[in-house]
Amino acid sequence: MSVKYDCAKCPGYCCSYPRIVVTNKDVKRLAQHFDVSEKEAAKRFTRVYRFDSEDEHIEERILKHSPDKVYKSVCSFLDQGKRRCTIYSARPSVCREYPDGKTCGYYSFLKFERKQQGDKDFIPSA
Repeated sequence: MSVKYDCAKCPGYCCSYPRIVVTNKDVKRLAQHFDVSEKEAAKRFTRVYRFDSEDEHIEERILKHSPDKVYKSVCSFLDQGKRRCTIYSARPSVCREYPDGKTCGYYSFLKFERKQQGDKDFIPSA
């Protein structure tokens, strides 16, 4: 499948998603990557997110975040200078699957805005 986006030209928008879900398999991959136990990997790199309402109960393990100068916060594995994943070979399944198609909506938006602004490095701010 030929994709119509270039992650190298993006400031890591998908890394700013507040809930980047990790599976047990992802924790195992992180543990192997960092040569630590799965328990240690879960403790160091993830946290449990819980949300309860009348209609919904969510409990999931997500990657920890760090404050960021472009977005409010990003995955703690994003190199904020290079705007690249520091654990690419060990990244979680959800990151491997994103954006799950030939196009990325954010990349299309960013490409359009950069053309309109006449600035190849333009990043929309909040």
